[in-house]
Amino acid sequence: MAKVPIGAWVMSQKIADKKQLRNRTAFLERIKNREEYPSYAGLAVIGLGGSCGKPCFALPYTLIWDQSKLEQLEKVAQEFRCYIEYGAYPHLKLEEDDIEVAAVQDWKTFGTIYLRPGYEHGEELLTRLASSLAPQL
Repeated sequence: MAKVPIGAWVMSQKIADKKQLRNRTAFLERIKNREEYPSYAGLAVIGLGGSCGKPCFALPYTLIWDQSKLEQLEKVAQEFRCYIEYGAYPHLKLEEDDIEVAAVQDWKTFGTIYLRPGYEHGEELLTRLASSLAPQL
């Protein structure tokens, strides 16, 4: 699959016209874009965030938060001029304008990263998060 900008892929999944929300045919047409999911920084897109619409990337390992992992996360956040907002899971927000650029979730069987599709350093951030949070061998 040719590399499609993540923002374009996300927009191909969304509805601009509210009247189309009940249109089954339009939905089936849109999901043709899901026949092949794009990947970025070596991580596969596994879907979109339900409320935020951010693309979701599966980490190739289980993520278990502990002091060391959170320190690593905070270090990466600082590199990208972000701070961490700790809610149900950590969110990285830009210090200058409070915009959320990423969220990292820990599930029992795998970890995920949600990434703002228009963030200009998104692929770099995704790469750094995936490598810095990986289990140490």
